[in-house]
Amino acid sequence: MRFPAVAFDLDGTLYPNYRLNFRLIPFIIKEQRLLRALRRARIQLRKSGGGRGGDFYEAQAKIMGEILGESTEKVMEKMERLVYRGWEDNFKKIRLFPHVKETLDALRKNGVTLGLLSDFPPETKLKNLGIFEYWDTVLCSEREGFLKPDSAAFLEIAKRMGAPPEKILYVGNSVSYDVAGAHQAGMKAALVRAVPFLPGREKRPSAAPNIRKADFIFSDYRQLRDYVLN
Repeated sequence: MRFPAVAFDLDGTLYPNYRLNFRLIPFIIKEQRLLRALRRARIQLRKSGGGRGGDFYEAQAKIMGEILGESTEKVMEKMERLVYRGWEDNFKKIRLFPHVKETLDALRKNGVTLGLLSDFPPETKLKNLGIFEYWDTVLCSEREGFLKPDSAAFLEIAKRMGAPPEKILYVGNSVSYDVAGAHQAGMKAALVRAVPFLPGREKRPSAAPNIRKADFIFSDYRQLRDYVLN
């Protein structure tokens, strides 16, 4: 095997982002102010190092509250109800990328340690997607006080997987967050570049120029399986 351990991002990596975004259209229209505040807060937290030394969710809600003119407590309640819990049922009807389960099965069968690192809480999503049982360890970086690409999140998943970072391949869909964070932690990085697909049609890699920063680029999970198992 080329790698004894492989860690994955979740959102946009194991399923297409557009499938979730389509289901969230009514929410996005209704809660534009909340989502803009969330986006700005997370940009600020990434620059400042997240919620280091404190509660990430409180730090995030405090910034959002200043933007929205609402109390930290009210924003925390709203985020939990509308976003963190409110989005989870959508995953019962979202399809994974083709050959994800087949690839995870093959990696497990060959003794590869599997980890999952996501910024947003992943457990209920994984259950609703039908892939909860595949992982040796699952980590939510927010709960640790970090957001990708902070290397601390990647080093923590390496620690929990029981493998040195240089022996781990991290699989994601973002150059800025997944590839950059993995490389900063000493991991290799694989980038999935898949356009929205139609049943029966193969996906093509994106023509984006910055994908060359990844160690491996793929558009079909069977390619990733073969790359890891050499």
